[in-house]
Amino acid sequence: MGEVPATMPSATEAADAMARGDYTATQLLERCRAEIEARNDELNAFVVLDLDRAAVAAAEVDRRRAAGEPLGPFAGVPLGVKDLEDCEGLPTSHGSLLYKDGPAAPADSLHLARLRAAGAIPIGKTAAPEFGTVHFTRTKAWGVTRNPWDTSRTPGGSSGGSAAAVAAGMVPFATASDGGGSTRIPASFSGLVGFKPSFGRIPHPAADPSQTAVDGVEVTTVADAARHLDVTAGPDARDRTSLPAPTIRYADAAEAHDVSGLRVGWSADLGFAAVDPQVAELSRAAAEAAATAAGAELVEVDVTLTDPVRTWLAAGAFSLWLAIDPAAHWPGRADDLTPFVRRGLEATAELPVPALVGSLNRRLQLEADCARIFERVDVLCTPTTACVAFDADGRPPMEIGGVDLVERYGLPAAGAMSVPFTMLANLCWNPACSVPAGLDADGLPVGLQFVGRHHADHEVLRLARLAEQASPWPRHAPRPA
Repeated sequence: MGEVPATMPSATEAADAMARGDYTATQLLERCRAEIEARNDELNAFVVLDLDRAAVAAAEVDRRRAAGEPLGPFAGVPLGVKDLEDCEGLPTSHGSLLYKDGPAAPADSLHLARLRAAGAIPIGKTAAPEFGTVHFTRTKAWGVTRNPWDTSRTPGGSSGGSAAAVAAGMVPFATASDGGGSTRIPASFSGLVGFKPSFGRIPHPAADPSQTAVDGVEVTTVADAARHLDVTAGPDARDRTSLPAPTIRYADAAEAHDVSGLRVGWSADLGFAAVDPQVAELSRAAAEAAATAAGAELVEVDVTLTDPVRTWLAAGAFSLWLAIDPAAHWPGRADDLTPFVRRGLEATAELPVPALVGSLNRRLQLEADCARIFERVDVLCTPTTACVAFDADGRPPMEIGGVDLVERYGLPAAGAMSVPFTMLANLCWNPACSVPAGLDADGLPVGLQFVGRHHADHEVLRLARLAEQASPWPRHAPRPA
């Protein structure tokens, strides 16, 4: 039996190596334990650990493999679990003091249950902002989570702890979720791959009035994102929005699907956003390389959208009321909430029905706007974010590319204008993926986003894979000296 490589393997590499007998699940788990012990105090990626139970699960995988028993596609691979998602035996705090000392979850989420059935081994909960509401990871419950590329910066949010853990090489992969960019934003800020499937592709049986959120993972390779989708996609009767079972294997599509006839569009600003010039330049170059590899021409697309940032802010605010127990938490425990969550509840507590109807109408118009884009192109490329990772304490920039965001967009929209590109795919249910596009002058990651037509997850994954082949990226942040 050999040793785990010096560089943390990807989830797919690890699963395949263990299937060959290169090393054991126990060895890989011990490697993860050492990396967590070395880096977690600095990064605050994991907020709860369960390594003892993970060791029992790893030993069972090793026993079954030695006995020649069948094993799943992620057998023996350690997994971080975002602290918005239930993991049997561990508490789910939702990043909030309201739930921090709550009981252990009695069962896995459906998403995690499918990953566990595929052999993945949950090892702990990763940090997330309160109820997943913001694009940085700082909470009253758990403190500040930091980016391994630069610990003065945020890894993003809301899957910030997952991104920090994977980018630092603590685990091969970690779960994520994406209601406005919360898988793709941390991927962009942390140099990772973040794929948001079509809405309904991975069933999510939970009340969500905004119908924007989808499950996912933070990973270092497109192969990992594709294998994850193969494991987790498929309908469930508890989710009325879940899509039929896929008719293709996404891992195969990522490697070989013919995209030579695709129309690939580019927009640096979606018609409204301010963008850092370095971010625009690097992401455009990466998009050109991917289009060339696909045998396609990258064409400029003029985009007109109906206020996607304000539309998303309105949609997300309603979900907060399902995240709390109004009778027990509001307004009696308002002081325990982070400012963004508190403001969202205050703003919607007395919202009249006509205002709600107005926000729904804006979303319908935005969906029509999005449909017009995909009449002209099959895939739309944009920067994933408007800037690189900002301050870890959670102060988004108020100026980007020489534009005063408050003056141009007003509040509260200005606070979200560092991440204006990701919300469209959530509001309109399109598949989307962020891949690394390079590093800026300060050595910070920049992301390129692919957005596909409804249900064309395979096309997005294929273009992401071509981008990976055309411009390979470092899979982890440099180790500290």
